[in-house]
Amino acid sequence: MSDVLVIGASAAGLATAESLRRRGFSGSVRLVGAEPHPPYDRPPLSKQVLTGDWDAERTVLRPPAHLAALDIELLLGRRAVSADTARREVTLDDGTLLPYGDLVIATGLKPRRLAPFIEPPGVHTVRTLEDTGRLRAELADARRLAVIGGGVLGCEIAAAGCRLGLDVTVIDPAPVPMAGQVGQEIGRMLAELHRDHGILVMSATEAEGPVLSDGRIAGVLTSKGPVEADVVVAAVGSTPATDWLEGSGLTLDDGVVCDARCRAARHVYAVGDVARWWHEGQGRHIRLENRSNATEQALAVADNILGADRPYLPVPYFWTDQHGIRMQVLGHPAEADRIRVIERAPDSRKFVAVAEAGERTVGIVGWNSARGLRKARQLLVDGSQVH
Repeated sequence: MSDVLVIGASAAGLATAESLRRRGFSGSVRLVGAEPHPPYDRPPLSKQVLTGDWDAERTVLRPPAHLAALDIELLLGRRAVSADTARREVTLDDGTLLPYGDLVIATGLKPRRLAPFIEPPGVHTVRTLEDTGRLRAELADARRLAVIGGGVLGCEIAAAGCRLGLDVTVIDPAPVPMAGQVGQEIGRMLAELHRDHGILVMSATEAEGPVLSDGRIAGVLTSKGPVEADVVVAAVGSTPATDWLEGSGLTLDDGVVCDARCRAARHVYAVGDVARWWHEGQGRHIRLENRSNATEQALAVADNILGADRPYLPVPYFWTDQHGIRMQVLGHPAEADRIRVIERAPDSRKFVAVAEAGERTVGIVGWNSARGLRKARQLLVDGSQVH
């Protein structure tokens, strides 16, 4: 069996290595990670780690004994800087050349940065354990937090800041929070949830520049006036970490472009947030930024490396925890033209809604209703297509 080189010691990268071993792969496996930490889970960073409910160790995905039993070579604190798919080798930042039989790209995302907010002290992005540690340390001495961006990450950080007792403002150019993920109607409910907890939600508002005091952030200039803040978090989305693949011969377009088997080229695959693959059920290329996809896609990639001919056909799924509410989302509810509630608890703290476009069900939202979501999932035909 040929060697497998996995670039990205992420949840997706680790799951690929584990899946290969479970399926009997006996060749060598190298797992390269740019961070010095063993593979860890990112979703808790903006919730349990930021609030202090978890320490960093609790995010580690596997104990050392498990990693040792996998018989993989783990290279941490090493960054890939280029790939040559003709010669089948990857160059690391220290000049090391790593040959491969099959290459798996699992480098994930890098946070977008708002140009006016890159330099001032007190401005943060959240992607790594270090990012969360720095933010948590500053929030300990802060009174006011401004979050730029009302997507999943921004909403979770806002909820965490509220729990820490801060005055929180969300500044979002979209008309409602998480509009791109759940649509207008559910987004309005999210805005109400945050406002009920004392958060100022400034929708349809642009962040125009920082307000500084003695060289440090003191607020945000917005299209609706200034907002005071001791700490600012820019949560304005992410881009696939593909810079190191420029000139590799791979097609890069909002991620590593792959076929239905998650194959980017002969002997090259992509998995997780960085992969943009052809979804045969939906008839289009899609890219998913969520934890469940990282694991599920890794199973498909491992199968295909081992000779299967398996298209990857997930029903898109993600969840988010905010203010004690767990919202679970299937499909693409933001593409709907109407939302229909099919199950609701008397106190309205639990419901299941179907998102419809014309005669098609394009998504399902469960609000504190995991069981109801599972039942409604059957509306998304046979688990492989959104109809």
